[in-house]
Amino acid sequence: MSVEIISSNCTGCKACVLACPYNAIEIRDGIAYLLDNCVLCGACVGECPSEAIVVTDPVRSSKGSEAEEEESESHDRQGGGVWIFVEQRNGKPAGVAYELLGEGEKLASDLGEELCAVLLGYDVEHVAEEMMKYGASKVYLVDDPALDNFQDEPYAQVIAELVMEYRPSVFLFGATTVGRSLAPRIAVKLKTGLTADCTGLAIDKETKLLLQTRPAFGGNIMATIVCPEKRPQMATVRPKVMKTSTRDEARTGKIVKLSREIMPPRARLLETHQTSGQQSNIQEADIVVSGGRGLGKPENFALLEELAQLLGGAVGASRAAVDAGWIPYAHQVGQTGKTVRPKLYVACGISGAVQHLAGMSSSNVIVAINKDPNAPIFSIATYGIIGDALEIIPALITELKRDLL
Repeated sequence: MSVEIISSNCTGCKACVLACPYNAIEIRDGIAYLLDNCVLCGACVGECPSEAIVVTDPVRSSKGSEAEEEESESHDRQGGGVWIFVEQRNGKPAGVAYELLGEGEKLASDLGEELCAVLLGYDVEHVAEEMMKYGASKVYLVDDPALDNFQDEPYAQVIAELVMEYRPSVFLFGATTVGRSLAPRIAVKLKTGLTADCTGLAIDKETKLLLQTRPAFGGNIMATIVCPEKRPQMATVRPKVMKTSTRDEARTGKIVKLSREIMPPRARLLETHQTSGQQSNIQEADIVVSGGRGLGKPENFALLEELAQLLGGAVGASRAAVDAGWIPYAHQVGQTGKTVRPKLYVACGISGAVQHLAGMSSSNVIVAINKDPNAPIFSIATYGIIGDALEIIPALITELKRDLL
């Protein structure tokens, strides 16, 4: 691929100069010129209002080198696969990556395309090998010290370049803090659409479009969204709503190792801090003990923390408790919080509004504690305890401590 400036069309407006992430374009005598540090990323092409910048492929002979033929194939192919972004921290994949592989495998099968994973980081080749065991037929790996810690700008730059080169049909991200920050940046660079917080994905059999389903209007309706014209079709997927892929040691694939010039971010990462166990990600916990407005006051969340610690779980909360300032938003379970699917979910003083149920109804076992026998939470509870949570929780704590002695 090459980038060419048609000088007769150029008006010297400087739109391309502002769009270039590498400062590789300058205006001379009213005409744009490419500098030697241009990496052919193509970011300037779509920004030119005069269509003076075009992407061209050099003419190749039918007997060109194997590398040239492979590069040509990657650019000419329209269906470059279904891609999933592998979020990882310290070489450990986030749980949502396995869910994206499971869902992506079905989408790729319906489209007749490859399931591919995109992995960025440093010293993470073992993660790429793991992704193949879970169904990825190809893993695009950019392993670089500059990518050791996640930062929006360099990650978005590298991934956008890969998309422009290999042209996937579908690109999925987890609707995590990282995914919600990264996916919009990439969508803007690629000038394509993005559906956020999807709870359902499917391929339309006739049009082959990705049907992206997500709650709308406060969870009162489910909207199905399509992106008919732009590619890739991009979506973030809520964690814990899709089934994870199954590991198979016999699965093999290909790791495509790539190197890119990493654009230094404008924000500088100074240091990182590991959160304590009680602040652990509730989406990864096997046991979640959640509290709502029925706890009466914020001090009573100390009871939930003690119960969660004894059970080896994490503390969650309803939106009402979070809105009241009793506990940080990171603990919120529900439509506007996090979706959880633990082995055990204990709801304490939570009535069970539909928005909260949407975030935890997939839990394996649900124990509800509430004074109101008509509370909606009991309609989905595996076990229901009618009573005051402030009396029942201390009794549970006492029994657990007795068993541990």
